[in-house]
Amino acid sequence: MMFFVKKQRSGWVWVLALLVMIAGCAPPSSGSSANQELVYASTADAVGLSPIMTNDSASSRVIDQIYETLFVRDPKTLKIKPKLAKSYENPDPNTWIIHLRKGIQFHDGTPFDAKAVEYTFDKLRDPDTGAPRASLLASVKEVEVKDADTVVLKTDKPYGPMLAALTHTNAAIVSPSADKEQDLMKKPIGTGPFQLEKWVQGDRLTLVPNPDYWGDKPMLKKVTFRVVPEISTAISLLEQGEVHLVDGLQPEHLDRLKNHDKIKLSKQKGTPITYLGFNMKKAPMKDHAFRQAIAYAIDEEAIIGAMNGLAYPSEGVIGPKVFGYDDSIEGKGDKHDPDRAKELAGQADIDQTVTSTTANTGNYPMLAELIQGQLSKAGIKAKIKTLEWGAYLDTTRKGDFELMVGGWSNSTADGSELVYPNLHSDNVVSSNSTQTAIPEADELIKSRTTTDENERLKALNEVNQLLVERAPWIPLYHEVVVTAMTENVQGLQVDPTGRWELAGVTLK
Repeated sequence: MMFFVKKQRSGWVWVLALLVMIAGCAPPSSGSSANQELVYASTADAVGLSPIMTNDSASSRVIDQIYETLFVRDPKTLKIKPKLAKSYENPDPNTWIIHLRKGIQFHDGTPFDAKAVEYTFDKLRDPDTGAPRASLLASVKEVEVKDADTVVLKTDKPYGPMLAALTHTNAAIVSPSADKEQDLMKKPIGTGPFQLEKWVQGDRLTLVPNPDYWGDKPMLKKVTFRVVPEISTAISLLEQGEVHLVDGLQPEHLDRLKNHDKIKLSKQKGTPITYLGFNMKKAPMKDHAFRQAIAYAIDEEAIIGAMNGLAYPSEGVIGPKVFGYDDSIEGKGDKHDPDRAKELAGQADIDQTVTSTTANTGNYPMLAELIQGQLSKAGIKAKIKTLEWGAYLDTTRKGDFELMVGGWSNSTADGSELVYPNLHSDNVVSSNSTQTAIPEADELIKSRTTTDENERLKALNEVNQLLVERAPWIPLYHEVVVTAMTENVQGLQVDPTGRWELAGVTLK
């Protein structure tokens, strides 16, 4: 169809064209139904998009929108509830019968069923896969397909945190056919509300709604994960309305955002921990006296103060928002005492310079500098090695460091799934970056082998106290989870693990 306009009305045509251009250039904060594109600013690009082969927060942010798990935690109560599962039975301590939802398809049109669960969990557990979080299902000896809608997990010993493990991003279910035909790290196929449209690595990644999603259809028309390495730049873009969502905030930005009338903050005590880790296989880090010297040199109170409301104290590896915490842990750590640090460093005959490895994202660089200064005051020389996120992950997983500034989000909110992957000798070659192998701690992590919650709590408290005493990690702080968003973002729920999903979000 063609339209003709008289010449004398051409001025109005130009005005109309200008208005159209202005509308087309409107910032993404526009809440019109035609422009429901949410932009999230991430300080690091995803490493990959396979839940089986990744274990970093930047990747998980995307994976959580594309894939789904059998169970999830309620973001308000942290109680576990079914997702792809419909229900479960636990007829004996070593058997978990999981009934699946029917009629769900992967993005490639293949069915979600018990065989897909079997394939995913078998691959996750297979040592040849090299999955970073194989420890999630290390206790499972067999995955059995009972029928198309029922899968049975058999364990050698009772495994208390089974359901918690099945809520983890890395236990999300993948399409077997897609995994066999393509690289899920680059071309993900899940059952989730969004699917990959395009990924320009190092720049941005875009998701669009899954038109055949089994649940409530997403209201957003597009989601863009925009890589903005500098958090200060991300904050400026948020203030300008060019992005809608930012997390991983740094202390200097909190006051600035509190007073911004176009931005709102979600803030709560969370499960993540930030720590200073030692390579327990290298001298002088494997010397307990040296680790104690470092512990006495670290001023956690000053570090928490520098975090300006983004951190809260607890002396345990297992913190207050994680299952297994007992407040008897408080007071067990080594208090800040530079003189004692100097004395212990002298006993350990430490006169070399140690290197602290850190990532170039979030608060890590600031923390590395604070730690370097505190060590210097105690007479311990330290230099900083700063790496890009992917290189940092690769380096620390290989154990190619002396000290590391590290973090763990505690996505399951369960202490067993904190201490086992990170600090049990089973996982020295995978997720246990600090190469920790403490026989007494290994024995106490038996909390994984009972379904009795009181027994688990007792064992976890004991291992928490032992880990504080032996100090393979020095807890620096536990994180206050803060997410900043423009005022038109509606329906976003952030849980204490810092996890969020975008299926129920809209822009008003």
